[in-house]
Amino acid sequence: MKISVICVGKIKEPYYRDAVAEYSKRLSRYCKLDIVEVADEKTPEHASETVVQMIKEKEGARVRKYLREDAYVIALDLGGKMLDSVELSDHIGRLGNRSVAHIIFLIGGSLGMQEELLRQADMRLSFSKMTFPHQLMRVILLEQIYRAYRIANHEPYHK
Repeated sequence: MKISVICVGKIKEPYYRDAVAEYSKRLSRYCKLDIVEVADEKTPEHASETVVQMIKEKEGARVRKYLREDAYVIALDLGGKMLDSVELSDHIGRLGNRSVAHIIFLIGGSLGMQEELLRQADMRLSFSKMTFPHQLMRVILLEQIYRAYRIANHEPYHK
């Protein structure tokens, strides 16, 4: 299976980059992983709602260039469905059983994701009601995908 993670913004901190590299290496045993970073927009202080929407539209247009018709798209969204690790593993497994060969995870920028992208997604997934920095969210997502594969293969890791 191919898994793509399309993210708005680059990872600046070396410790996040190291964690992404580590989980990417671990995941190479289970899937073909592709991480795509699209440029984020600078947000002026005290930006109006109109400016915020324009920024989300620009970032959304950049993300949309990498979406594929044949892929199953999962958008990370605070209002999405919450799954535990076993449920995420089962969901990925069911997609594979339905002959889905490509899953795309979307991580929005610091202002969130464009509503149109959220509507187009096949699934909205929430990791928590809390807000996480989008750079850290990439690490959390990769760790959970890795955990999902370990669970599916009945390998030790998940407790």
